[in-house]
Amino acid sequence: MRFTTRVLLLQLLTVVAVVATSTAVFIGLSMAQLRDEAETSALMIARTVAAEPEVRELVAEEAQDEENPPAEELAQGQLQQYAVAASQSTGALFVVITDQNGMRLAHPDEDLLNLLVSTSFSEAMEGREVVAWERGTLGESARAKVPVFAPGSDTPVGEVSVGFERAGVFDDLPRKLLFIGAAALLALVIGLIASLILRKRWEKLTLGLQPEELVVLVQNQAAVLDGVGDGVIALDTDGVIRLSNGAANRIFGILDSENLTLADLDLADDVVADLEGGTARDGVVANGRVIFLEARSVDRGGQALGSVIVVRDRTDLMALSERLDSVRAMTSALRVQRHEFANRIHVAAGLVEAGRMQEATEFLHTMRSRGPVDYPLVGVELITEPFLQAFLGAKSLEASERGVSLQIREETLVLGNVAEVEDVATVLGNLVDNAVTAAVASDELRLVEVTLLDDADQLVIVVADSGPGITPGADPFAHQPKKLAENDQDSGQLKDHIHGHGIGLTLSQDMAQRRGGEVWLVEPGGEKSRRGAVFGARLPDVMEPDDSVNYREVQEEDK
Repeated sequence: MRFTTRVLLLQLLTVVAVVATSTAVFIGLSMAQLRDEAETSALMIARTVAAEPEVRELVAEEAQDEENPPAEELAQGQLQQYAVAASQSTGALFVVITDQNGMRLAHPDEDLLNLLVSTSFSEAMEGREVVAWERGTLGESARAKVPVFAPGSDTPVGEVSVGFERAGVFDDLPRKLLFIGAAALLALVIGLIASLILRKRWEKLTLGLQPEELVVLVQNQAAVLDGVGDGVIALDTDGVIRLSNGAANRIFGILDSENLTLADLDLADDVVADLEGGTARDGVVANGRVIFLEARSVDRGGQALGSVIVVRDRTDLMALSERLDSVRAMTSALRVQRHEFANRIHVAAGLVEAGRMQEATEFLHTMRSRGPVDYPLVGVELITEPFLQAFLGAKSLEASERGVSLQIREETLVLGNVAEVEDVATVLGNLVDNAVTAAVASDELRLVEVTLLDDADQLVIVVADSGPGITPGADPFAHQPKKLAENDQDSGQLKDHIHGHGIGLTLSQDMAQRRGGEVWLVEPGGEKSRRGAVFGARLPDVMEPDDSVNYREVQEEDK
């Protein structure tokens, strides 16, 4: 049996029980009301008869006679006539008048006159009124007994007893029961209709799922949401977020996304429009993270329920790709360096074999000061750190192919060795590549200048280009979906297109911040400054001291 059917039957049984209980209570109250009304009517009639002056006078006279008059005389007496008239006018079963000894002076049955009443009259003779249900010669009735006082006295000389028969008391009960039954039937019908409506509503809200299925659904939901590394966001048909797992909240940097919209997550309008249209978006930057978003509509039984958005954090993957590019650049540089170094060693060996020792010595000194390869890197002699020299040398080769000159500024001073090669290569390579792209957009001098300074374990990088600079009001670290080729007026550093996603600066900034450092815009450049943009980076814990360098001598030379 389906759960909704069980609920319907339970509701019907509840309604029936409530209606039956209410009906019984109403019937009991109605019977009690009818009894009270009969007793009250009997009491009021008895009081009226007992208070009649003629009745008081006649009963007092009869009470003074030592012998009771015969029944025939009483039947023709005024008390009998008065009692019969009162009984007929009020509809009472009987109106009985007695003396102080309980002898009947008036009674509906003339044969019972001058006889002792069948019920107690002692309380009335004590001056108290009595209302009770009793059985007498005329059957069970609701009766009231009221003392009759002598004229001008408080001494009881008799009593008046008025009664209504049981059948007459409950004459109105069938009519009341009819109304009660109709009301109960109406309540049952209303309860049935309400139960059916509630059942339909329940099935609509739960999409026809039973409680057992709902339990399994909740278990599966918890397993899916909390058991996967991807973020999951569920939206209703109005685009309001109704559910999100912890991974999605962490990616967007919020505690709870419920009742928010996609626009509230700082997503661009075009990204929101694509997701609403069911189009996946890759390379979206939000909260300093590079994410992939995929939207899928959800329906059940032809009823649209909304959509589910899967959020994948691609930051680490993109950072790894950046590092891989840096490794490739280093591999290419080392391959060129090895080939060139081998050639120079052959030259040095030839000079030695030819006995030209002076020339061989000068040649080797030149190799030591300028490096094993002739890079098109201006100021290469300012860098003695092997990795930085080789990496920037390789970058200078790439820049030279694009018509850009890469130069090391004289302020450069690096005494230690690079310990975290991948992070330095990623940040430095990204800044240099962006600067080269910006310099290519320049119609005049195409120049990129790099300044490197180390302080203990920190490396500070400053990269300047001769490009057009950053567009005023633009955020160079924000994702820029448009291409640079449209007007050539924006800095390449603003619209970084590494891998076509425009997220290189964002990745570099995120990587530096993870290490406790930073990447920032030093100067936006532009037409007013007549120079390109200048970016700076500070990377802690990436350098280690070089044991072969006497730092004290270097400091004295600087002084």
